[in-house]
Amino acid sequence: MAAYLDKHLPVLAQFAPSADLSHYWLWAAELLVGAALGFVAVWLATQSIRRAVREQAAELIEVARRQAQVAAEEERQRSDKQIQERRSEVNRELDRREIEMDLRLREIRSHEESIALLDHQLEQRGERLAREESAVRQARDAIRALSKSLRKRLEGVSQMDAEEIKRALREEVQFECQDELRALRRQILERSEQDLQSEAKRILVTTMQRMSSRPNNDITATIVTLPNEEMKGRIIGREGRNIKAFEASTGVTLLIDESPQMVLISSFDPVRREVARAALDVLVKDGRIHPASIEEAVKNASAELDINLQRDGEDAVRRLGINGLRPEIIALLGKLKFRFSYSQNVLDHSVEVGFLCSLMASELGLDPNVAKRAGLLHDIGKAVEGDYEGSHATIGADFVKRHGETAIVVNAVAAHHEEVKPETVYAGLVILADTISAVRPGARAESMHTYIQRLERLEKLALSIDGVQHAFAIQAGREVRVIVNPQKVDDEQSREISRVLRQRIEEELQYPSTIKVTVIRETRYTDTAV
Repeated sequence: MAAYLDKHLPVLAQFAPSADLSHYWLWAAELLVGAALGFVAVWLATQSIRRAVREQAAELIEVARRQAQVAAEEERQRSDKQIQERRSEVNRELDRREIEMDLRLREIRSHEESIALLDHQLEQRGERLAREESAVRQARDAIRALSKSLRKRLEGVSQMDAEEIKRALREEVQFECQDELRALRRQILERSEQDLQSEAKRILVTTMQRMSSRPNNDITATIVTLPNEEMKGRIIGREGRNIKAFEASTGVTLLIDESPQMVLISSFDPVRREVARAALDVLVKDGRIHPASIEEAVKNASAELDINLQRDGEDAVRRLGINGLRPEIIALLGKLKFRFSYSQNVLDHSVEVGFLCSLMASELGLDPNVAKRAGLLHDIGKAVEGDYEGSHATIGADFVKRHGETAIVVNAVAAHHEEVKPETVYAGLVILADTISAVRPGARAESMHTYIQRLERLEKLALSIDGVQHAFAIQAGREVRVIVNPQKVDDEQSREISRVLRQRIEEELQYPSTIKVTVIRETRYTDTAV
């Protein structure tokens, strides 16, 4: 600054020669001090700004660090939650696989037990046959020794040559041995059959004694009682529109005749008949009958019946203590409540067969749960709608197979009428339990008219065979006794008549249980001594 003044003061002196230069030096000094003070002020302000900026940057860094920690903690929690969810899914999958393996191991164990039981029975039968074969061999050796000694004696005392003696002895020995071997074979077979029958009777008697069953239910027509005769006109409607709407909505036929204060609901489908009955009861109580109210009543009755069918199916499953059935199977089981076979309720029959299978399986050392499951589902095909072709056994087997049942249960359902070859012991148990439940006293019944018609058809079928003189159906149609003409029919023809009659009964008649055929051929000669 001083150099600046020294340089420019002479120039200023030229413009102002009369001025005092001391003032300029004072002004320059003040300017210099002001510049120094401004520099210091600017420096101090710059330092303050820098300090504030540093503090603000530190705060921003601290906030960013805290935000990063929070984000990292949230990410860690989210990762832990995902890990826990994945771990729970893996645990559930492992539990499900353990349950499946447990079920498979139980099935394998039951198969092994049944195979072991069969092996034991086969070993016992093999030992028995070996003993019997040894006895037959000893008898044969004794006969051979006797024939040799007899041949030597005959050769010594007879004038016959050796060939003639051999021929005669061979015929005699063959004749004697055939009778003895035939008698021995019959004795062996009868003994084996008796052993099997006695064991089967023991198991059946033990099972039936432990089983308490209900008598059959009577089947009656579905009749709806009306409060008065005027209600018939309301049901019919103007020009028959109400009854047409009702029949179209329910799929049944309403029979309104001269019977006082009642109408008859006719349908081959018992479920439709029940829906129609419930809807008609509601309409009669309400009194307002027109197409709209009919549709609403039928809809409500159908929904209520579905709920009741589901409840009935669940009740049957709960009575047997079965787990793991699909809801579709349970709902179809409920429909069996409205199915009857010779007045025997099919749902009660299925539950009874399940109990019988369980009891017999326990007696035989098999798995009772598998047996009762197969017994309960054996007639489920009777509740399937009529759009499927085939017998109810095959239809029911396909249905339960589609809904996850095991091959043992599927085969037992398909083979319970022996249309399919039984592959396991459980199928045989279902066949036997089905027969027991059908033929036990009081299980099934039919109307008197149907009963008389069946007996008459049975006798007419027997009388239509040539050579038959009389035919009598006895024991409620479970046996038919046929008397043939002894002059026209011999013993072989009598046996043939028995076979032909059995085949014609199986082909042409429908009957519960079995029918025994007895053919009698008798010749009597009577004389009187005077």
